[in-house]
Amino acid sequence: MGQTILKVGIIGQGRSGRDIHGLTLAQLPDHYQIAAIADSLPERQQLAEKEFGCKAYATWQEMVANEELDLVVNASPSHQHVPISLELLNRGLNVLCEKPLARTAEEVDQLIEASERNGKLLAVFQQSRYLPAYVRIREVIESGVLGRIVQMDFTSSRFARRWDWQTLQRNNGGSLLNLGSHVIDQALQLFGSDAMPDIACVMERANTFGDAEDYVKILLQGQGRPTVDIEVSSCSVFPGDMFVIQGTNGGLRGNNERLEWRYFKPEEAPAQQLITEPLVDKNGLPSYCRETLTWHSDKWELALPNGKDEYPYMAEQLYFMLHRTIVDGDPLEITPQQVRRQLAVIEACRRQNPHIYRQNSEPVRG
Repeated sequence: MGQTILKVGIIGQGRSGRDIHGLTLAQLPDHYQIAAIADSLPERQQLAEKEFGCKAYATWQEMVANEELDLVVNASPSHQHVPISLELLNRGLNVLCEKPLARTAEEVDQLIEASERNGKLLAVFQQSRYLPAYVRIREVIESGVLGRIVQMDFTSSRFARRWDWQTLQRNNGGSLLNLGSHVIDQALQLFGSDAMPDIACVMERANTFGDAEDYVKILLQGQGRPTVDIEVSSCSVFPGDMFVIQGTNGGLRGNNERLEWRYFKPEEAPAQQLITEPLVDKNGLPSYCRETLTWHSDKWELALPNGKDEYPYMAEQLYFMLHRTIVDGDPLEITPQQVRRQLAVIEACRRQNPHIYRQNSEPVRG
């Protein structure tokens, strides 16, 4: 018996709709068929018909009215994600929405309610959950070799000036929603899903030509939890490691392509106890705490089949997961409830930066 092939409609043929979703789905013919696309630009319609062999429509309403679709990918501009996804769910369609899913946690609640009321799937394209380096980091942490995790640094920084529509608050632009959604998602999974963190955030506009932030520093804290340092910056000329993990028995550092970690085994370490008297060396002179630990080292390097890049790999993994969910009934691995926590963190960050966002989350113009 053959594999169930899902018919997909894609809303939008921009950098996300075509370059990510269209080109990824075209590589998965045993799982998906691009049945139709919707885009207001005639040249994009014509290109999609040529590249994907599908039907093309000027509006998504026309597309869903004329096609029988198992899944609709909402790759419209960010500020249209909520109203379009909401109407798709209310029309009885399964939805995969690009990030950012929404602007606020309340909007996510509306989408979850519509999904549950209509018995339809609401999935979010947070593909960085499948970043190979991040998957390996989770495995290392869960193995326990680093001990109790004290601090985690997640950095998505570079030097880049930007002047497109995603720099505007009215379009749900800005680094926090666009780039920060990935690192916040990753960090929250390791922070723990059973509690909201305490949040401290600084935002600035540095190299953006719009009115949204492009520098963000966030600290997430909680009793018995690791401190999480998140940085998203457009003015980092010397970016360092993307990931730095500090634990009681060792640490890890690295990026998308390479990781390294070192740790000692407590059972191999010299026995120690607290000494309150002054420490002296063998000659009776003042001394400092010194010991020799046996350090173990390990490393990981990206190696995907056929030399595949990690970005299309992540997209494929998400689509494989989604196919299992729709066809086999497997649970979603990235849920809208998890994304709701992400938006709650982002809202808290906005409230702490009224020079960019007013207290009601409306943008500050200027």
